Amino acid sequence: MFKLAAAAGFAASPPARRSWGLSAGLFVLAVVFFPPRLWSGQKPDDADCLACHSQADLKSEKGHSVYVDPAKRKAGVHAELSCVTCHTDIHEFPHPAKIRKVQCVTCHQDEPAALAKSVHAALGPGACQECHGSAHEAGRASGLVPQLCAKCHADEVKELQGSVHGAAAKSGDSQSPSCKSCHGGIHSILPADNPESTISKKKLPDTCGACHSNPDFLAKHHIPFAHPVEAYRSSVHGRAVAGGNTGAATCSDCHGSHGILPDQDAKSPINHWNVPKTCSKCHGEVAKIYAESIHGEAVTRGSPDAPVCTDCHGEHRILAPQEPGSLVNPARVSTVTCGRCHGNTLLDARYNLPADRVPTYADSYHGLESRAGGQTVANCASCHGVHNILPSSDPRSMVNAANLAKTCGKCHPGAGTSFAIGAVHVRSQSGNEQVVVKWIRLTYWLMIPLAVGFMFLHHLLDFLKKLRQHAPRHDTGEVLPRMNLNFRIAHWLVVASFPVLVITGFALKFPETWWARPLLLWEGSFAFRGLLHRVAGVVLIASLVYHAIHLALVRRDRVMLKQMIPGIEDARGLLGMFAYNLGLADSPPKFGKFNYVEKIEYLAFVWGTAVMAVSGFTLWFNNFALRHFPKWFSDAATALHFYEAILATLAILIWHMYTVIFDPDVYPMDRAWLTGMASADHLRHTRPAYYAELRGRMEQETKEREERERAEKERLEKEGTEREKQAAAAREAANDRPQGPSKKD
Repeated sequence: MFKLAAAAGFAASPPARRSWGLSAGLFVLAVVFFPPRLWSGQKPDDADCLACHSQADLKSEKGHSVYVDPAKRKAGVHAELSCVTCHTDIHEFPHPAKIRKVQCVTCHQDEPAALAKSVHAALGPGACQECHGSAHEAGRASGLVPQLCAKCHADEVKELQGSVHGAAAKSGDSQSPSCKSCHGGIHSILPADNPESTISKKKLPDTCGACHSNPDFLAKHHIPFAHPVEAYRSSVHGRAVAGGNTGAATCSDCHGSHGILPDQDAKSPINHWNVPKTCSKCHGEVAKIYAESIHGEAVTRGSPDAPVCTDCHGEHRILAPQEPGSLVNPARVSTVTCGRCHGNTLLDARYNLPADRVPTYADSYHGLESRAGGQTVANCASCHGVHNILPSSDPRSMVNAANLAKTCGKCHPGAGTSFAIGAVHVRSQSGNEQVVVKWIRLTYWLMIPLAVGFMFLHHLLDFLKKLRQHAPRHDTGEVLPRMNLNFRIAHWLVVASFPVLVITGFALKFPETWWARPLLLWEGSFAFRGLLHRVAGVVLIASLVYHAIHLALVRRDRVMLKQMIPGIEDARGLLGMFAYNLGLADSPPKFGKFNYVEKIEYLAFVWGTAVMAVSGFTLWFNNFALRHFPKWFSDAATALHFYEAILATLAILIWHMYTVIFDPDVYPMDRAWLTGMASADHLRHTRPAYYAELRGRMEQETKEREERERAEKERLEKEGTEREKQAAAAREAANDRPQGPSKKD
């Protein structure tokens, strides 16, 4: 490599021209500058090597600099190693003119193996020097990034330094990410399209999650999003990526890669104004439709409250519409997603939005069924559209007056054929309620408290009167017939159906209550509650039909229809009972077979069943109703069905239950509906004339039965006697018949 003279700083001369004096001088210099041990064959130390190689102009025979900066070498990562540790073929001085090139793999065996598979393998044999520089001056890895990366990746490093991560690094945040944090060790960096790369679609959530899945990290840096990476993993995008779909969005598709900015930054792709553009990279056609919608135009005009993609679909945990947790799931889109803005009083006032849209939908059948978990019932998107929502004044709008029949017809074929659809969001407080519906509501609002108040007061006074009397009840155990089998069958059908109707009906109206939830467990896939309600309705109607047929065929029982008509005596009985219970009369009034309590209840039952049947069938067969009647007809049926249900339920609970269970005279129960027999003592006390009639009838029936039995007995005895006489006559005739000759004769 070098001659001794060259090492001493002199240029070498050809041998032919070399003089003895020059040689002698060189020898003297060598003796002066180099220790004697170099002449004894011992390995040189670093100081020996630097005696020559610290000269800045030192070059090899080929003209390459072989200068080593002592200061940089001392500061380098290899300072602890001696020169001969790497230059292993140097054993003596002077060293050979040609020495082997040092191979980093001698010590760093793992790094070259990893580098050969990495993206940096393209740098070739000089890859180590490209990043680390001369081995004599190689610095520690912590001081190389990102400045060293910028040699090739200047744009990316610039973006990183201007990002939210770069800002954290500038502020001295020890947890701020560097190139290595995301790309991995510099020797093993893989291209992004390699599935094993830390920045590949599949592994990027793990890479980002190293920080953003750490609760302590999120808390320390005041990041308000809880579990963002976990939320992404459960999203439709996260599951698609995990399943191998390389076209699905991952963290960098929305947030960017090196130049990630906070959402408040106007240049951030997740800034409110930029979200539609970001989503359009994958959902281009949808973005075009959205841009023309009322929401898209509001965003274009600069409205800060106008919804963008993430307002409706969510941010990290975007789910498919059919998933129960999705913000655009049919059961949630109206009350949770659309309702967040359209049910906001502040926004309604700011933008002059109708304030009744969400509550009127929530109280409608569509809203109630949706709240119960129904997946097929109409929601906001069913009528207004999804991304193509337009104001009702726009001819293209699905809720434009000219398009309502078509929109409603998607679920209700023929709707609006005979009459215009009319107002959809109808609320009594808004003043747009049809007059018939309004009067139905007002009538029931007046009738329900008056009727319920009357029933409660009537029975309360009766109960308190009997409580004050403390009169012992005389029970002889005697019973009399009260309800025959036909009446009991009709009653059993009512008992079986009415409670089911009440529970399943009010479960629709109050779907969030604890007692309604068991009925709604299958509502998302099977309308169990609705089916049960309709079956019970048919059974209730069947009870009334059976009762009507029974009365039509049995003349004797049909008399009760006339007996059930209220008369002046019932008014006197009512007033007399109030007078007695208030202490204004000495004795209670007496009644016939039916008193005013039973007459009121019977007529109310017949009327209520008819009202519930007509209104119920209107709602059940809603397609027919919407095809042949105006929409307010269905609204009226809805009002009738609901308010009549309230009145009927309270009437049964207060009026009927007291009469047959809680009345001290019949407690614990009047068993006539089960056995057909009533307490004779109770009838004798409250209905003496009817009791006498029953007793007389029973005695007459007993007498007639006994006479029939006696007559039957006499007939049988007479027939027996006649048969005996006939048998005796036959025997005598046989004895008188002449005997024929015998065989013997």
